[in-house]
Amino acid sequence: MASSSSFKLAPASPSAQKSAMAEKALALLRSRLRDQSFAHGVFKSSPDSNYSKLKFLISTSIAEGCNNSVLLLGPRGSGKISVVELVLADLSAEYPDMLSVIRLNGLLHSDDNCGLKEIARQLCLEHQLLFSKMASSDDNSQFMLDMLRECGLAHKTLIFLLDEFDLFAQGKQRLLYSLLDAMQTLSSQAVAIGVSCRLDADQLLEKRVRSRFSHRKLLFVPLTTEDLKVFLNHALYLPEDSSFSSNYVKEFNSRVKIILGDKKFNEALNSLSNVDGTIGNILRFLYQAVSYMDLASGLLTLQNFKNALLCFQKQPKLDIVKDASVLELYILVCMNRLETKEQNTYNFNSILKEYKAIHEAYKTSDHYGRTVCSRAYEHLLEQELICFVDGKGRHLSNECRPVKLLVSFSELCHGLKSNTSCPAILQKLLDHESFK
Repeated sequence: MASSSSFKLAPASPSAQKSAMAEKALALLRSRLRDQSFAHGVFKSSPDSNYSKLKFLISTSIAEGCNNSVLLLGPRGSGKISVVELVLADLSAEYPDMLSVIRLNGLLHSDDNCGLKEIARQLCLEHQLLFSKMASSDDNSQFMLDMLRECGLAHKTLIFLLDEFDLFAQGKQRLLYSLLDAMQTLSSQAVAIGVSCRLDADQLLEKRVRSRFSHRKLLFVPLTTEDLKVFLNHALYLPEDSSFSSNYVKEFNSRVKIILGDKKFNEALNSLSNVDGTIGNILRFLYQAVSYMDLASGLLTLQNFKNALLCFQKQPKLDIVKDASVLELYILVCMNRLETKEQNTYNFNSILKEYKAIHEAYKTSDHYGRTVCSRAYEHLLEQELICFVDGKGRHLSNECRPVKLLVSFSELCHGLKSNTSCPAILQKLLDHESFK
C-alpha cells in the first residue's frame, strides 16, 4: 500500500494563481473605495486641508479648555461628515477619555424640545446616568448647562455635531440659542460643529444666535486637478510591500499608470466632474469601474472606466423616446419644428396643424385622427417629455394650454435613431432642421 506522503497536491496553475490574486486586488480596491475616510486620509498631511483645519480647531479647544464653533459647508457627497469622523477618531486616540460626542440631525431633532431631550439622553448614556423621559424641556436645558459645567471642570470637551444644520435654523431657534449661550461661560469646554449643504446657512440664524456663533466656515469644494491625481494614485495603485507578488503589483500598477495618463480617461473624468465633482461621486464612479475588472487578466482596462461612465450618464428621457410610439414621435418632432421656427407659444392645436402639414407635404401613411392624437399627447405629458408652460392658461382646457418640449435636440436625435419603429421621414426632417 502506498504511503500518504507519496500523494502530493499539484501546484495551482499560473492562471488560477493570477485569478486568485485578481480577486484579492479587487477586494482591496473595493474596500478602499467604500470608505470615504480612506479618500480623505491622503490629505491628512496637508496643512491647507479641511481635515487639518478642523483638527487644529478641536485640538485647541481640548488643549486650552476653550469653546469653539464652526460650519462645514458643501454639496452632498463632498465628505463633510467623513472628515469629521476621521478627525474625531484620530483625536480620540490622541486624547483618550477627553472627548464626548453628541450627534444631532436636523431631519430628526430640529424641534427644540426633541433636540434638548436627545442631548440629555446622549449625555446620560455617555456618562452612565439615569435618563428621565418625563423631564420637561426646561429640565433638559438646565441639565445640559450643568453637564457643560461639569465636563469643563473635568477638562473633558463636549463635541456637538449638528448635521443638516440649516434645519435647526427654522422656527424660534431656541435649541441653538440655549446651546451657544451655554458655551459663552468660562467653565464650559465645547465645540459646536454645524454641517450643511446650504452655503448661506449662517445667514438663516437669528441675530441673537448669530452673535454667539463664530464666523468660521470650512468650504468643501471639488478636488483640484492636482489633488485628483494624488487621490487617484492613492486609490488605485496596489501597495508594493504587500502579500501580492511583486511581478503582479508591477504589472497592475504600470497598467493603472497608462490608464491615468490616457487622454480618453481624462476626458471621461472631466465629463463626470462637470456634472458632479464631489469626492463621493468620484468614489462611486471608481467603484463601478473596478467592479468591471476582468479576473482572468487581473488588470484594469480603459474600457472598464468607459463602461462605468455609461452607467453614470444614463438618460431616462432617451430611454422613453426609444420606446415611444410612432405617433408620439411625430408629436415630438412637430414640437421641435415649431420651436425651430421660433414659435414661442404653441399648444395641442398648433402641434396638430403642424402634423397635418407634414402628412400633406410628404403623403405619409401614418395618419391618425384627433382623438388618437389627443391620447398620445396626454401620454407624453404623463411621461414628462413635454409639459405645460408654468402659470399660463390654467383656466383653459389641456388642448389649448401652451406647452413646451422637455427633450433636447440631441436626445431627440439619438432617441429616433434608437427607436426601431421610427419612420425614415422623421429622421430626415430632423436632419434637415440640424442644417438650418
